[in-house]
Amino acid sequence: MSTVGDGRTESNARSESFEPRRVSVFLLVAFGLAGATALAVSLTGGLTNSPPVVFGLPLWLVLVSTFYMFSPSVANVVTRLVTGEGWADLRVRPALRSNVGTYLLAWLVPGLFIAVGAALFFALFPAYFDPDATALRGVLPAGTSFELVLVAQIAQALVLGATVNTAFAFGEEFGWRGYLLQKLLPLGPRRAVLLLGVVWGAWHWPLIALGYNYGFDYPGAPWTGFLAMVWMTTMVGVFLAWVALRADSVWPAALGHGMFNAFAGLGSVFATTGTPSLLGPTAVGVVTVVPWVFVAAALVFRSSAFEA
Repeated sequence: MSTVGDGRTESNARSESFEPRRVSVFLLVAFGLAGATALAVSLTGGLTNSPPVVFGLPLWLVLVSTFYMFSPSVANVVTRLVTGEGWADLRVRPALRSNVGTYLLAWLVPGLFIAVGAALFFALFPAYFDPDATALRGVLPAGTSFELVLVAQIAQALVLGATVNTAFAFGEEFGWRGYLLQKLLPLGPRRAVLLLGVVWGAWHWPLIALGYNYGFDYPGAPWTGFLAMVWMTTMVGVFLAWVALRADSVWPAALGHGMFNAFAGLGSVFATTGTPSLLGPTAVGVVTVVPWVFVAAALVFRSSAFEA
């Protein structure tokens, strides 16, 4: 199978024409199942009063981790069945041996830029920086080394992000970067990847309306939270699309997504009580996302993966 520049192969070259029917079916299923799951969460106690179920986990977490997160994968499968598309180009082959560098970037870049974003937030808003990490130290047993705990948390994120988190992130990526991105490519790679970022962000809106990620205690809630999420998904989505296109596989995107989730709360370790969640220092904060803008711009305008 020959390559088409920047690691892309002929199998992921975009189709000749846009397919609105398949895109519409996909979006209907993905957003419909996500919305129905959010409604079920709302009717069963929301995020704060949800009853415990499996292993003591709250019902909302179980529903979101399964039905909500896997709704894009379900949409991929249903769309192929309904439209008779078949099962070609599933992009589930890891292609690890020929894309080691891509996988390393997917593994390491998210945590690095989340850390840089958190540092930027604290530099701009030093009043919210707690260098003693009081909240975390307060729950540690007496005599426990905070530094060792922090290192252990980072190591754990590197491992769990690449395993458990990646498995759950596949539920989204098999749909977003594994299917919908391919269907949007006829619009032009740059337009496709940015449009997908907006769609991905909007898909989160039902959860944000329930208080996920940002809570409710911020100006303009939940509407500004909707915009902040789209800001994040559009910028980070460029990187995830890039690694997926380079390897012609959904797995680097799932890995990058899993690592992003694993490190998402890193900055909150050093945050004071009352830190504005809409701005940072978690990975979805408006300010924390700023370093990703430079990554996205560099890829969109300089990488051959996004050339028409």
